[in-house]
Amino acid sequence: MKKQRPVNLDLNTISFPAAAISSILHRISGVIMLVGVGFLVWALATSLQSSEGFELVHGLLTGFIAKFIAWGIMTALGYHLLAGVRHMFMDMGYFEELDSGRVSAQIVFVLAIVLSVLAGVWLW
Repeated sequence: MKKQRPVNLDLNTISFPAAAISSILHRISGVIMLVGVGFLVWALATSLQSSEGFELVHGLLTGFIAKFIAWGIMTALGYHLLAGVRHMFMDMGYFEELDSGRVSAQIVFVLAIVLSVLAGVWLW
């Protein structure tokens, strides 16, 4: 049974709802955190090996690029935490309707921006 219906594969013309964008960003932030944890574990292990290792890590982490990477990891962590709490509430039966799901996703976006700015102020 082959259906003859049009298929739109141009993702630039598809408008995703806020809840879908929130879910996609939750997955992306999880991947960013996974990579970031690898870097942070390396930095911790190197800094604890010797005083030279500590000086190496300290030198690396005081530069702008390292602070920017740390800010990205902290931003991903904050967003992932907020979106995870939203998903837990959805698992309990809240925010499952279309309107409340959209509003809860927008609230997560706003709070994530606030946390991102606070992380930037704290780092710099």
